[in-house]
Amino acid sequence: MRMSPVIKAGIWMIGAIVSFSLMAVSGRIAAEVHDTFEIMLYRSIVGIVIVSAVLTVTGHWRQVTTNRFGEQILRNGAHFTAQNLWLAAITMIPLAQVFALEFTSPMWVVFMAPFLLGEKLTVVRLASAVLGFIGVLMVARPDVSGIDTGIIFGAAAAVFFALTFIFTKRLTNTETVACILFWLTGMQAVFGLLASGIDGDIALPTLQSLPWLALIGLCGLSAHFCVTNALKIAPASTVVPFDFVRLPVIAVIGMLLYGEALDLWVLAGAVVIFAVGPRGPVRTDAAHGRLASHVLGGAGALGAGAGHAAETAQKPGHLGRVPCHGPDKQRDPVLAASLGPASY
Repeated sequence: MRMSPVIKAGIWMIGAIVSFSLMAVSGRIAAEVHDTFEIMLYRSIVGIVIVSAVLTVTGHWRQVTTNRFGEQILRNGAHFTAQNLWLAAITMIPLAQVFALEFTSPMWVVFMAPFLLGEKLTVVRLASAVLGFIGVLMVARPDVSGIDTGIIFGAAAAVFFALTFIFTKRLTNTETVACILFWLTGMQAVFGLLASGIDGDIALPTLQSLPWLALIGLCGLSAHFCVTNALKIAPASTVVPFDFVRLPVIAVIGMLLYGEALDLWVLAGAVVIFAVGPRGPVRTDAAHGRLASHVLGGAGALGAGAGHAAETAQKPGHLGRVPCHGPDKQRDPVLAASLGPASY
């Protein structure tokens, strides 16, 4: 009996959800020994090894260029900032709140796209963004005494993830996945080294932290490999609802491991954010996407976004792009962002 594409995609997304959840828990444990800059440094080193190995095996080193080096710096600077804010947030507030705030990335893409991509801000998108902001208020529930620093960090991470999606869209117009991922790993390793060493003290991995640092890298790899495979066999409109299951899963994990209360306001706010999120079909070519999925999977060890996975695949002879086909047949960064943040 042949398994339907929806069931296959669901199985892949279960793998992604497990990976994302393990990554959050591992990040919280690793933070007991390392600051966020050090975690990003070691994660990026793992990524350099993986991406370099894939480029060597596939013979795609020629695709790594410096043609748009300035934009590569901007993209990876935004992603590095987002990653550090996310890692800090998971140590400050319940995991479910962090994951709920991640779903606001498409809202910020809506606001930024007209200025950075020249795309039209439609009434529907504006209304969706406003409703999404209401969902954020339900999640954060600020009071007169102020907003928790962790919530600020989590919300700010979503903004910088949105910037990452936008710069990724701009780069994929001319640059290959191989090029983008190589500079992602290399630059973030340099950023991590500089940031973690600014105080003259870089904590080396310990017997306690090394397994968790390794798990962060491995889960990033497996998460994006699973998401990419799900997108190869099912449209984004099918995959996105599976992605939302991350929230109740991490809420239960937070309750069982850390005694975090199941907050109905967080769940309700996340439902509002998710409900107004843009969605639509994504067509992918399985034959041309196979090699790209492996490279994108390697990027997961350093956190190349799932949204990036939604936008990229292989052209003949190149690691290129998968078009996201909306009503206007254009690749839609808002749709890409709705597939989850680049926290992985």
